[in-house]
Amino acid sequence: MAVLLRIAWRSVSGIVTRVLAERAGAVDRLAGLRRIGIDEISYRKGQRYLLVVTCHHTGRVVWAGTERTKQTLSRFFDALGAERAAALTHVSADGAEFIHTVVAARAPQALLCLDPFHVVAWATKALDEARRALAAQLRHGGRADDAVTITNTRWALVTNPQSLSTEQRSTLAGIQATNGPLYRGYLLKEQLRAVFQAGDPAAAKRLLTGWPAWAKRCRLPAFVKLATTITKFRQLILNAVEHGLSNARSEATNTHLRLLTRRSYGMSPESLIAMAELTRGGLCPPLPGRAAT
Repeated sequence: MAVLLRIAWRSVSGIVTRVLAERAGAVDRLAGLRRIGIDEISYRKGQRYLLVVTCHHTGRVVWAGTERTKQTLSRFFDALGAERAAALTHVSADGAEFIHTVVAARAPQALLCLDPFHVVAWATKALDEARRALAAQLRHGGRADDAVTITNTRWALVTNPQSLSTEQRSTLAGIQATNGPLYRGYLLKEQLRAVFQAGDPAAAKRLLTGWPAWAKRCRLPAFVKLATTITKFRQLILNAVEHGLSNARSEATNTHLRLLTRRSYGMSPESLIAMAELTRGGLCPPLPGRAAT
């Protein structure tokens, strides 16, 4: 828009802000909320974050604020009000303690569900840490060639089984035959993924029940540590499976916001929030020749 109209981003921001002020006065985006997703997005280097609340039914951004803190999330619940907060039935989020604390205090009846993407990402990170630790151990033992081989297994280990290439399948077979610890880490990661793919809550519960004990016995420090986290959030994971809730729509919004930040380097958080509300919040006015979103 800035290029098309030959104006500065600051001018675009002013236009967007005025349009939003007019549209927001006619639309109550916080009305009728039942299932919401709460997620954070980094919009600039230096730990700069936005906290974004998305409605699971519409997929729209209903609220956004700067910084990932209890105070920021409390501002959302202040805007929502006690009566509408009491109508919330489900909240999906990652493992951030401040989110869990505020939701428990302001909407205690809402069922908190741990986002599957983040849980599997924890296991993927633990597997990558185990792979790097094993490679470093081989290098320190004078086995540089073996260390390079382990280093080059990363994509075979983190790629979903159904997406593996023939070469990656061969790499996994080699790991299974020659590197028991690393292959155990891979199986642990895949079993945690299988928890969310089970569909049946009873089957998911069975898969999850033995996971922490297996992780603690695997002798991979990253998975031993993760076992404690999974035990802590066990019920929230099962809630997500039973109710089929994830932060997928929030992640889609985050992807859109990252695109906005790349296209508008240096945009202030307030301007980014305004653009998010315009493009993902249902406040875009009817445009000539296209449907409003």
